[in-house]
Amino acid sequence: MLDYSLAHWIAFLSAAVLLNLSPGPDMAFILGHTLKSGTRTGFAALFGIWTGASLHVAMAAFGLSAILAASALAFSIVKWVGAIYLIWLGLQALRSKGDGGLVNAAKDVLPWSRVYRQGILVSLLNPKVAIFFLAFLPQFVVDGAGPTWLQLAVHGVLIIAVAAFIEPPLILAGGRLADLIKRKRSIGLWLDRGLGALLVALGVRLALTTR
Repeated sequence: MLDYSLAHWIAFLSAAVLLNLSPGPDMAFILGHTLKSGTRTGFAALFGIWTGASLHVAMAAFGLSAILAASALAFSIVKWVGAIYLIWLGLQALRSKGDGGLVNAAKDVLPWSRVYRQGILVSLLNPKVAIFFLAFLPQFVVDGAGPTWLQLAVHGVLIIAVAAFIEPPLILAGGRLADLIKRKRSIGLWLDRGLGALLVALGVRLALTTR
């Protein structure tokens, strides 16, 4: 069960690292609170984002596996919506200026518990996150490797696990990181370019997938 090749893990972990490194709304929320209220508030925001992402993974794993198993039409709809969305998202990243929204820091100092709840809502109520998981995770489902729902869940959890190695140090260095990206947009620009190319490639691959 869950028997994957080394090439599979290299491809997946490379994608997961790039996804977590690229600036985006979640990172802007986390670093914004870090800059405004300190690292403890930044970690509260981080745990909130992770909680919301975990709920998205669960919904993608159990809901998507049922849809794919039940209907060829549903499979085609999910496939084409996901492919179009991934390619569109990739093109947006390729066209970005590399700031990733980091300049929009949080404006208000809030209690940790409230920041945590806000983080959950920021992630959970963002339909783009749900669609992204629905489109991204199936790229790494391998026939015969195990139940579809389990493969989706494991890869989704691993994306969050990779974030656990990347995002906490970014919070600890949040002020310096934000200043660096603001001064040298080429850093955020190249992160966005790499992510954009990855998303376009995954979208094309998804479009060519057969049931």
